[in-house]
Amino acid sequence: MYKIPNVLDTLIEAVIARLGEGGAVAAAGGLIGLLFGFFAHRSRFCLRSAVIEFARGTHEGKLTVWLFTFSTAVLLTQAFIMAGWLEVKDARQLAARGSLSGAAIGGAMFGIGMILARGCSSRLLVLAAQGNLRALLSGLVFAVTAQSALNGLLSPLRATIAGWWTVDGGGARDVLALTGLGHPGGLVFGAIWLAAALFWAWRQRVRFWGWFGAIGVGVMVALAWLVTYRIGLAVFDTTPPIQSLSFTGPAADMLMLVLSPPGQPLKFDLGLVPGVFVGSFLSALLWKELKLEGFQGGQAMRRYIAGALLMGFGGMLAGGCAVGAGVSGAAVFTLTSFVTLAAIWAAATATDSVMDRPREAASAPPPEANRADPEASASYARP
Repeated sequence: MYKIPNVLDTLIEAVIARLGEGGAVAAAGGLIGLLFGFFAHRSRFCLRSAVIEFARGTHEGKLTVWLFTFSTAVLLTQAFIMAGWLEVKDARQLAARGSLSGAAIGGAMFGIGMILARGCSSRLLVLAAQGNLRALLSGLVFAVTAQSALNGLLSPLRATIAGWWTVDGGGARDVLALTGLGHPGGLVFGAIWLAAALFWAWRQRVRFWGWFGAIGVGVMVALAWLVTYRIGLAVFDTTPPIQSLSFTGPAADMLMLVLSPPGQPLKFDLGLVPGVFVGSFLSALLWKELKLEGFQGGQAMRRYIAGALLMGFGGMLAGGCAVGAGVSGAAVFTLTSFVTLAAIWAAATATDSVMDRPREAASAPPPEANRADPEASASYARP
């Protein structure tokens, strides 16, 4: 079995000795989150934009950006596993009992909300860091709703829906085990999509920060899996859970940290959210993209709040968001994550076709319609 370079384990042990177990995990979350935020802001990584581009048949490089992130996360995570550096069988997404009804219904709710709020949960955090007050308010509503669905007023409804159709943990949730492809098959799957992203990037002439930043986002997803696992190996009395990037649970955790008395235990999620915010802010600052933006009317505010409510409940019901299920969970081939991703994609496509496309087509020509969407990600395809 191949061994990971000793430098990472040595560094982890040094950080644990200085900061303690919780501090080391939170520091890892903060650093990975900072780099994620920077790369996500620079690449304009956004599942909503990718879905809309695919559904409308345009070629602006947004789908290609998402594919670079997706394929990189899958390819690198599977490479870590095959090298013997990472083991994910104890990850919550695989080991615990899952809900197919929650994945399908929650994913659909998240997809609808993503269109209404003009961005998924991670994109809202990135936009808030550059001064977008619409995204900031939506993110707060998202966090409150997620916490309510986890342990509050909405938790009985979430538990009821999740219980309609469940699946055992272990092999029953592992797509690679179910299909018999194994990790080599997972590696090939990731390589195929990376090759497709490279081809489309060449055809669309995607600019440097589009493809490079998207690859950086994917690397952070795989690195989160690796680092949390290696920290777990270095801790003998209590093992931090193996996890990667997600924004539904962490948003709820950050809300409770702010509302709870000081002294709450540190964990990966509590470093991730502020890290992403700082990384996005630094990117916006360095490229002079900081700008305060607000709502342009009560109708717009209602739309954003409705979208945030749907994403908060849907993400918690599905057990992951556009990043948590659509990239992190997919990188370890969790069945429920692929169901969630498919439901997000289908519901977002339908919502855009019913709500936004007719309105934009009636109000202005295509170029003007694009400018009318203040949250639309910038095109990364060269003219």
